[in-house]
Amino acid sequence: MAEPALAVEAGTLPELSAVWWRPRVGEPSLRRTGRVWTVVALTHSLPFIAAAIALSLLKPVTIPIAVILLVHAWAIPELYAARGANVLRAPRRRGSGRAEQVAVGLLGDLVGHEARELHALTGLVMEPGRLGVWLLAEAGALLVRPGGRRVHCYCVRVTEGELPPSDLTAHLLLALREDEAGFATVANLAFAGAVWRLRRRVPAKVREALAAAAGDARAMRSRAP
Repeated sequence: MAEPALAVEAGTLPELSAVWWRPRVGEPSLRRTGRVWTVVALTHSLPFIAAAIALSLLKPVTIPIAVILLVHAWAIPELYAARGANVLRAPRRRGSGRAEQVAVGLLGDLVGHEARELHALTGLVMEPGRLGVWLLAEAGALLVRPGGRRVHCYCVRVTEGELPPSDLTAHLLLALREDEAGFATVANLAFAGAVWRLRRRVPAKVREALAAAAGDARAMRSRAP
């Protein structure tokens, strides 16, 4: 049986036809996804916490075991956050330095002064959207939701050969601007959770970009009617 294909309309990413089974991302689905990730993390962590409390109350001599269980309960959400942080990990470097210099210049033409400065400092491009504030890398993207408290981490790659890193980021930026909801639909979600938890798992320079995006996302919430 042939797979159904999505009609490609103006302003819609053609890559959507490759993930025809995914519902298009929007505000309701993002809120629902955030709740699901929270419930899953709690489902994995709460049994360890409950067992630790029960052991401590029933048999105080097992308190060391209870502590180990609590460590496991804390580690599970941390592992999820580490998975999210990995979307910003750059693949092995390729191409010449000259090609990357040209790509940086072209990328700089697409963004404003503040975004260029942030990219020079952190390697990430910040782009506000309807769904929140985006941070784009060469093989991944973060979406800081309005309010600045929650973040969605996406793994997304450009498949057009061996391009310089900044060219890859520019391709993602153009795709995001063309169809933000489609971009989030095509990308693979790696983590959804609290910004503070992700902040612990990323390098210091990325924390600066994350803080800037969270600040803009808080302002976005305050401007909402």
